[in-house]
Amino acid sequence: MKQNIPEKGAIVQRDGETFAVKVHMPGGYTSAEELRRIADVAERHGIPEIKITIAQRIALFGIPEEKLDAIRADLGELEEGGVGLCVRYVKMCPGASWCKRAQRITKDIGMEMDRRYHRTRVPWKFKMSVSGCPNDCCEGFIRDLALVGGPKGWKILVGGNGGARPRLAQTLVEDLSTDEEALAVVERIVSWFTAAEKKCRIGKILEEMGIEAFRKEIL
Repeated sequence: MKQNIPEKGAIVQRDGETFAVKVHMPGGYTSAEELRRIADVAERHGIPEIKITIAQRIALFGIPEEKLDAIRADLGELEEGGVGLCVRYVKMCPGASWCKRAQRITKDIGMEMDRRYHRTRVPWKFKMSVSGCPNDCCEGFIRDLALVGGPKGWKILVGGNGGARPRLAQTLVEDLSTDEEALAVVERIVSWFTAAEKKCRIGKILEEMGIEAFRKEIL
């Protein structure tokens, strides 16, 4: 069975021979031009299956190893999705730009978080989300770090994850009235986790130290 090729963003599939690559679409946003390019690449290289992932990316499945470089070249400036021990994605809902229920604009802060942190190397995988209202359509309670909009500002959640041992995130701070305030806290969390160098999800660290001790470290 072949192995993953992280430097090419290639993940070996169930057959043990072919790979999947993910095309990064920040927050799920894209353009007609980008979609046409992906479709053209899929047709040109005979890619058997295309999927929109729960991380708001586009995955191309069933790629032989010898085609990886050519496919990457044809995708051009379209960025690879994060794999391995890094910030995998920043998931975003449409926010107050479009959604009638949203209380905060998500795209501005979400795109800035993506610009700063996507594929940043950290001790363990790390997933983020930004939801524009307490309905939390991006499921921040199972993300390592999440922003949830409310009438008074941003609430920041930390320490959630899915998987075989799921954990719900805990509220770190509420009612941050500006994007700049929220981004400053996000920066402190990512920097703290990176410096901790513990080979586990941040939620496990919170279980060990407690949310109050963590809050003192960050705030």
